[in-house]
Amino acid sequence: MKTSTVAIMAGGRFTAPAMNYFGAPQIAFEAPNDQGIKALAQEIKDEHKKAVDAVKAIAEDALGKAKSGEDLTKSLKEQADEALLKMNGLAEQVADIEQKIARVNGGDGDDEKSYGSQFVETDEFKALSSAPRAGAAANLHIKADITTATTDTAGAVGAGITPNRVPGVLGLPRMRLTVRALLSPGRTDGPLIQYLQETGFNNNAAMVAEGALKPQSDIKLTDKDVSTKVIAHWFRASKQILSDFSQVRSMIDERLLYGLALKEEQQLLNGDGTGENLHGIMPQATEFEIPEGFVSPTPLTAIDILRIAMLQAALAEFPATGHVLNPIDWAGIETLKDGDGRYIIGNPQGTAQPTLWGLPVVDTQAMAVGQFLTGAFRLGAQIFDQWDSRIEVGFQNDDFVRNKVTILAEERLALAVYRPEAFITGDINPPTTP
Repeated sequence: MKTSTVAIMAGGRFTAPAMNYFGAPQIAFEAPNDQGIKALAQEIKDEHKKAVDAVKAIAEDALGKAKSGEDLTKSLKEQADEALLKMNGLAEQVADIEQKIARVNGGDGDDEKSYGSQFVETDEFKALSSAPRAGAAANLHIKADITTATTDTAGAVGAGITPNRVPGVLGLPRMRLTVRALLSPGRTDGPLIQYLQETGFNNNAAMVAEGALKPQSDIKLTDKDVSTKVIAHWFRASKQILSDFSQVRSMIDERLLYGLALKEEQQLLNGDGTGENLHGIMPQATEFEIPEGFVSPTPLTAIDILRIAMLQAALAEFPATGHVLNPIDWAGIETLKDGDGRYIIGNPQGTAQPTLWGLPVVDTQAMAVGQFLTGAFRLGAQIFDQWDSRIEVGFQNDDFVRNKVTILAEERLALAVYRPEAFITGDINPPTTP
């Protein structure tokens, strides 16, 4: 907080001059009216001009004597020093009084009143104006709190505060995508993939005596056709922003490709096969059930269910190669403890790839909470890429004349599930017993 006091004596005449540290007269005034202040300023300017002329005269005299070879006397040097001090002191007073006049009369028309306007409206000043008397004075105490305001008010310094701007663009978090990595990769040059899907196998192989009839086994095959599907989306941007802010282009490219991968992850797991959707693994997988002849533990746990699902896939001649869970369900398994409070499988200090029963665990939000998928991913299904994920830039409609560009990301792929029995799905949480 700053406090200043404006004190103006009544009477309208000059007081006796005092000497400042420059040796020049320090003039005080009593009248607050503009005409008196302006007259005072003019008189000080005239005094300043006289002092300048005196300095010039002394300088010319000294220069003439120096040219003629005369030595400068000590008195002449003292006169020059005194004249310079007086001139400098008057120059300072001229600058000071001009600033005061500007503060009093320099209003910009805003509602905020200047200090001069506030002073002439005080009761003390009005009393002195109507009945001036010797020795009386009027005072205006000005107090302004320094604040972060940006308005044109006393003490407002907010405009001087520089914001702390973080460079670059903070991107959105990315979900870990791993389902594609579990599956066998493939390529296709055409939009249609045809294959035979084995839907059943009855093994009747047996020992046969000489001349006896050999047993017949049954295998069930189904013709399957899958077509490649396009996943795409785009952004539109101005050519100016791409030129002025190169990071925007790289961010757009990354977001576009990430969006494709996110949609692909959901389709590979959950696509229902209708319209332009892929036929995902989950809708074709075999429902979990306890194999005949297996004595299940009691009570059944999530860890038990995943182990039995591995057994179910193995009995279909497709040993499982991995598990897919929602992160919530996997965290629940990792935090299971025994009777002594020790983690059963989780290791808070471990950094190894999550595994369960010797198989890798993929946790992805594309899997619904409470569901699981266990299967032979490499042998049981395959991805066929016709168009790899790519970025294209072009114009559409009147983009060219509007300096706009369309940035497109797309891919084209198909999913073939060769053996539904190779994948087991169901509820990860065992049913509660009454």
